[in-house]
Amino acid sequence: MKVPFVWLRGACQAALRTTVTGFGGVDYLCPNARNCEPGLSSHAVSMLAIRTRKPQYCLLLILAGTTAWCQNSAAIVPADQALARLMNGNKRYSLNKEQHPDESLARRRELEQGQHPLAVILSCADSRVPPELIFDQGLGDLFVIRVAGNIAADDDLGSTEYAVQHLHTKLIVVLGHEKCGAVSAAVAGANAPGHLKALLAAIQPSVEETRHLAGDPVHNCVIANARRVARQIRESEPVLRELIEKETVKVVAADYALDSGIVTLLEVPHP
Repeated sequence: MKVPFVWLRGACQAALRTTVTGFGGVDYLCPNARNCEPGLSSHAVSMLAIRTRKPQYCLLLILAGTTAWCQNSAAIVPADQALARLMNGNKRYSLNKEQHPDESLARRRELEQGQHPLAVILSCADSRVPPELIFDQGLGDLFVIRVAGNIAADDDLGSTEYAVQHLHTKLIVVLGHEKCGAVSAAVAGANAPGHLKALLAAIQPSVEETRHLAGDPVHNCVIANARRVARQIRESEPVLRELIEKETVKVVAADYALDSGIVTLLEVPHP
């Protein structure tokens, strides 16, 4: 069957975009490039369809793209459901009833095809606060960004943009914790050398915000800092603010207690 060349080229190119981007950026026809047979990739099939003007090749791409889109959509976890999974996991962790999910060989093989993390966790680099453990999650479940003081510099915002825009993650958690060393240094007004100076400067607005509050000045600052960074993410332009508004993404600040292992939400999750 002969079809107009322009129509065929347009259909194949659209199917190619759907196939490759619809499955987390992985070529659905050939997810493992190292083991791919020559001519099996989506791009090769697309070129074959255009060159021979045989629409059945393009149809193969369309079917593969539809399958990829359906699998990708099924893997997307809504923000409220993702938050419930995290909090249930933290409850198990705090009660020493961890399930240690998604750590099997089968899970590792599954993740070769792509990743669909249920949440972005922007947390402190402190060795006592590993997000996968305190939320009792496993491989491929969390997109973790760790930096001292859980600040959001350009690199951290860029990583968050990637997770929301390309992996379609719907929940972002900014996780502070008690006795944070970076916050303690910022509150104490430490004269830090090297690159640490810039890190402490990023926390300084939260120090000023809480300077006159009663109670523990470090913990007050930890809470204010987590809330401020969550707000910074919501308002980040030009990408995150628009994605959060259009993609039903929610951002929430939280606080982790070292002694009890409990994560406390500091605000109602909202776009």
